[in-house]
Amino acid sequence: MRRPGLLAALLLAATPVAAGAEPVLLIAIDGLRPGDVLEADKRGLKVPNLRRFLKEGSYAQGVNGVLPTLTYPSHTTLMSGVSPARHGIVSNTTFDPFQRNYDGWYWYASDIKVPTLWDAAGKAGLVTANVHWPVSVGAHVRWNLPQIWRAGTPDDAKLVAALASPGLVARLEASLGEPYAAGIDESIDGDEKRGRFAVRLLQDEKPGFATVYLTALDHEQHVEGPGSPQAQAILERIDAIVGRLIAAQLAAQPDAAIAVVSDHGFETITSETNFFRAFIDAGLLRVKDGKVTDWDAAPWISGGSAAIILRRPDDAALKARVRGVLETLKADPATKIARIVEGAEIAALGANPQASFLVDLAPGAMTGPFAFASGPVAGAPHAKGMHGYFPGSPALRSSFFLLGKSIAKGKDLGVIDMRAIAPTLAGLLGATLPEAEAPALPVRPN
Repeated sequence: MRRPGLLAALLLAATPVAAGAEPVLLIAIDGLRPGDVLEADKRGLKVPNLRRFLKEGSYAQGVNGVLPTLTYPSHTTLMSGVSPARHGIVSNTTFDPFQRNYDGWYWYASDIKVPTLWDAAGKAGLVTANVHWPVSVGAHVRWNLPQIWRAGTPDDAKLVAALASPGLVARLEASLGEPYAAGIDESIDGDEKRGRFAVRLLQDEKPGFATVYLTALDHEQHVEGPGSPQAQAILERIDAIVGRLIAAQLAAQPDAAIAVVSDHGFETITSETNFFRAFIDAGLLRVKDGKVTDWDAAPWISGGSAAIILRRPDDAALKARVRGVLETLKADPATKIARIVEGAEIAALGANPQASFLVDLAPGAMTGPFAFASGPVAGAPHAKGMHGYFPGSPALRSSFFLLGKSIAKGKDLGVIDMRAIAPTLAGLLGATLPEAEAPALPVRPN
């Protein structure tokens, strides 16, 4: 019987690699604010491995993101160079008004509607690898440890092993003498474990393109707030992981380029607005025994913003009714609604095409989940830090750092567009992303 993946590997080996291509390692640190690297000394942060990029490579002062400034949409833009409206990952979680999907996320690469860097690298003849990148289940990756979880029980480990490249989890666990981190584990210990698995993968397989995702900083900033001592301590441990990844990559492939990115910044939170409560009160959501029984319009929340979905989007009377509810909410200063957009404005923002309205909250406010719909429309928050707002605020800008033998040293790229990152990395790989919505960045020496 033919071993799974053997035919694909043989075809890949027969594909010529573009002349001048260089290996690329792409590391994502969820929630990394550019100032935590650019102003590390001022902020009392010891991050020598990240600071290395400022002297030895090129870097952005900040990255303007996509709408919403949320993990899964942003990571898919980082991999494709297009906005959520085109790539299809418009939130972290799928729209589920009856809550039948058990808090399901956009885990599956089949939901991405455009080519990704993994696809482009494979087409260019490169071996690809991944550790925990969002929206990676079923991706076209030769050595894949995808991100997914369900119940948070030991069965989740079986799920990851079943969805990873055949035999990969068992092989790496045997080699390292420890179990792989659970998908739901957002702790720094989980990140450090994934870092060790990524190092071994880089050493063993020497991929032409590899992605590694680290999540603990984001988790800590939600719980304790951005810039908190707890978040700073986590970032310093993540910096050590980055150092080990850089060392392993350059030892295995000295000509490699290494990029560090993030998906969004953070706002400090002081209040919460619960659109579910408001829609229940308006009769747009019907609830019995804590469950939605019927709906005409429902919020699809994204941290600092919400998409409003109509069950009958062509129903003018329903749209007018929902618009009235939103405008009434906006008139109440306690809800901290900063902006409501619809129609052509949504399209111009490259945002969720399923939404009839998008609502952005003011900095300091966050959307409340359905679980807290029994409380007030406006009240105390359940987190100290949040993102997911419309892009534009400097506080929400994400990070981009790049180094390698072919990369300009000490080059300040200014504030860049997130959609420019994927085509830039594709160029280094000797690959192309023709659908990218922004040109590649000038990262080579002049």
